[in-house]
Amino acid sequence: MTIPPARRRLLASVIALPFLLFCAALLPAARADATPPDTIPPFTLSKGRDVTRLYAQLCANCHGEDLRGNKTDSLLDDHWKYVDGSDDAAIAAVIRDGLPRSGMPGFAATLNEAEVLGLVVLIRETARRSVDPVPQRASALPEGVQHSERHAWRFESVAEGRDVPWGIAFLPDGRLLFTERTGKLYQLPPGATAATASPVEITGIPRVWVRDEGGLMAVVPHPDYAHNGWIYLTLSDPGDNDTGMTKIVRGRIRDGRWTDEEPVFAAPRSSYTDRSVNFGSRIVFEGDYLFFTVGEHGATGQAQDLALPNGKVHRTWHDGRVPPDNPFVHTPGAYPSIWSYGHRNPQGLARNPADGGLWSTEHGPRGGDELNYVRRGANYGWPVITYGVNYDGTPVSPLTAKEGMEQPVKYWTPSIAVSPIHFYTGDAFPKWKGNLFLGSLAQQELHRYEIRGDKIVHEELVFKNLGRIRDIATGPAGELYISLELPRVPGRIVRLLPAD
Repeated sequence: MTIPPARRRLLASVIALPFLLFCAALLPAARADATPPDTIPPFTLSKGRDVTRLYAQLCANCHGEDLRGNKTDSLLDDHWKYVDGSDDAAIAAVIRDGLPRSGMPGFAATLNEAEVLGLVVLIRETARRSVDPVPQRASALPEGVQHSERHAWRFESVAEGRDVPWGIAFLPDGRLLFTERTGKLYQLPPGATAATASPVEITGIPRVWVRDEGGLMAVVPHPDYAHNGWIYLTLSDPGDNDTGMTKIVRGRIRDGRWTDEEPVFAAPRSSYTDRSVNFGSRIVFEGDYLFFTVGEHGATGQAQDLALPNGKVHRTWHDGRVPPDNPFVHTPGAYPSIWSYGHRNPQGLARNPADGGLWSTEHGPRGGDELNYVRRGANYGWPVITYGVNYDGTPVSPLTAKEGMEQPVKYWTPSIAVSPIHFYTGDAFPKWKGNLFLGSLAQQELHRYEIRGDKIVHEELVFKNLGRIRDIATGPAGELYISLELPRVPGRIVRLLPAD
């Protein structure tokens, strides 16, 4: 599927987001390894006003209530005749300093930096919706050959009528396992399609707390599954008084039933919450090490608190024991399995097979979605630094960078709702081998990135508007499998077959 060059340029100009100039001097240098703090770091949050109301009070008279222009130009067409560049920094500078020659006042005395950032987010969000609306109903799979920069393919349906298909994984014999967020685990025989086989439910799965974003999430077999039979699940574990928390268990499948269950990560009951959002959660193996993500569950400050597991990437042995060389093992009061911290809701995690680099995706609030290169002991800043604002339009922080906090490799404002990432390892699409694929929920997009070290050297939008992408996996024959949550109707699992 291709997008005309003019439309690509327009979309790129709307979503491209360079760093803001007012904080450029604060950007920290890249580090191979962060030095753990001796104590849990403090943090403060900036207070601010609802940017939607600020726009109505300060900007709508000239730019229109819908940002399409009134006394002066539209803010949605990306034509900035008075702005030196159309990036976020330039727009923020105009809001702050004004344009005296055109009669626009500056608002530096009226707005704090967080509110200036919030207005930039509002402009970007509204512009994105105006040129690229997301379909509200599911689309049928395109028929025939589809095209991208490197390969042609065709779609094939693997499973239909699924209830939020979340995680997908393959066993060595080619069987496909997939989860539904409602708390069910299924398997399909090797090579099955929606026309040839129906999924078989695995019984005996642990009870899950199905609330909003909570439920049964990732499924991953142990790298040595052929010998030990272990399968790992992430789920929202039900606690007392209608609460829940991210948990990881492992078990085996025998005769279609889940058995031999063991906990791998189980947080203290004091960590359970009635906030049913931002669970994470993904799993990645590196030999006998297990990396996994836990979201901050809507408790914003906990991502910076080393005493708590929330808002972190963790590292344990495959059985849940903590390695003695973890970065915070000797930090007083710190949760010992923490590998990195300052994460909001990391729903994607993948290891580059070429160099072992660990990558994650992270949901921002309104704006500020991130793709991160995860370093040992590093602080990724949430909520002290962010490129987004709160859902109610109030600012989170005036800072987008701070010494000692990592910058994302890429970020999105407005949010696309980044979720799964996956390094393609098959042979069916040789020009994609080693590329990083990233799926989005809100924008229903599949992106492809060519990676060199911790940098993106090329990117492509492969397809969009076929559903909210929940997971991506390389199939046994090199096909690319994708689970899709569809708006208002049951979801599906599809695969891309080569058609070059």
